[in-house]
Amino acid sequence: MLSSIAAPMVNQSDLPFRVLVQRYGATLAYTQMLNSDALLGDQDYLGFHLRDLTMEPSSPERPVVVQLCGNDAETIVRAGKKIQNYCQGIGAGDQLARYLHKRLNNFDKDLNLGCPQQSALEAHFGAYLLGQKDWPLVEEIVSAMHNSFTVPVSTKLRLVEPAPKTLDLGQRLEGCGASWLTLHARTVSARRRRHGAADLSQVKRLKDNLRVPVVSNGNVRVWDDLAENLRYTGADGLMVGETLLGNPCLFANQVPDPVTISLEYIAICREYPETAPLTVITTHVKHFIDFQCRRRPWHNKFRTSLGACKTLDDIERLLRVKVERWRGRAPRTVDADADDGDFDEENQPGEAVEDFGSLFLE
Repeated sequence: MLSSIAAPMVNQSDLPFRVLVQRYGATLAYTQMLNSDALLGDQDYLGFHLRDLTMEPSSPERPVVVQLCGNDAETIVRAGKKIQNYCQGIGAGDQLARYLHKRLNNFDKDLNLGCPQQSALEAHFGAYLLGQKDWPLVEEIVSAMHNSFTVPVSTKLRLVEPAPKTLDLGQRLEGCGASWLTLHARTVSARRRRHGAADLSQVKRLKDNLRVPVVSNGNVRVWDDLAENLRYTGADGLMVGETLLGNPCLFANQVPDPVTISLEYIAICREYPETAPLTVITTHVKHFIDFQCRRRPWHNKFRTSLGACKTLDDIERLLRVKVERWRGRAPRTVDADADDGDFDEENQPGEAVEDFGSLFLE
């Protein structure tokens, strides 16, 4: 079985979404990138993320990696100690998990060297620490985390420029105590961060030359891409990001009915209240529907109606009544969703199959 990892995504790796993807085959899920300064200086920020980490009881079935960002070793260490007792470790069950299970206790920490967002550029963290002039700082941070926490440290990075230098950085991170590395094999760009295919040869190069496990991130749009990526790179695990936003059931080799999966996500949000703001919930539902239906003639009406929703009830009513009618189906009642997990209704009359594979590119 593959190590199937849900990537950290800004404002999209909320607890309900992590629960959803882990129901459908993700063996590990990351939190979004947490700002170390905010964890220390903003009680509301800290409280929100502690609620995110504690509302779902820790269990090997739903392990989570907390991802930290920052550019100061002492600050990152202090922030990590604020939350380290609330993160679940990696359970056994696949190659990467078996390896990590021997080395992890109750949680793990990840340093983000891959975030391409404009905020990372402005604050000088994430992928904007990949320049060689910053390598001593990166080594200081990873070493400090490794020596300060009672658990291992991992790192997520993008390609260094020139790309062959990525191995040099990977070897340095390994030497500083990183327990595994994830490579999103593209160079950093805040404006065009998924432009072009990922260079999986660089993932293979890391795997062939490092002793620690290597996770591959990039070029996954459909189920068959998972096995092809693993075959070519030899990686110990596969991380998927934006493709999961459209199809959270990718790791289960299923394409869910978009309304059904939206309602399932909303039900999880109700189970874990105040862990996902309405704006985040709305964005997830938009992705679920867009993934298969964005070329439908009613799609613009859906986007407008979704934007006008003020509550979870509003979103649910839109899905159950309007969207189903636009799809040529009868409105759903609450009782009608007893079989929400059954995706056999995908191709009922009134709904044509969409060529959705091109909508997302990892």
